[in-house]
Amino acid sequence: MAKEYKCADCKLRAKYDNDPKSLLGRFWHWHIGFCPGWKGYMGSLPEEEREALRQKYSLKK
Repeated sequence: MAKEYKCADCKLRAKYDNDPKSLLGRFWHWHIGFCPGWKGYMGSLPEEEREALRQKYSLKK
C-alpha cells in the first residue's frame, strides 16, 4: 500500500504559493529543507513533476 502524503494540499504551501514573502510562506520553504514528509512526497512523484516542483520552489536536487 502506497503512503499518502498531504503535501499537495498543505495550507502552509498554499500560503507560500499566494505570498512567498509572508512569514508562514517563508517558514514553509525553510521547513521543506529537512521535512521527511516532503522528501517522501517528492520521492513518490514522477521525475517530471519532481523537476517542475524543484524549479517552481527553487530547490536543489
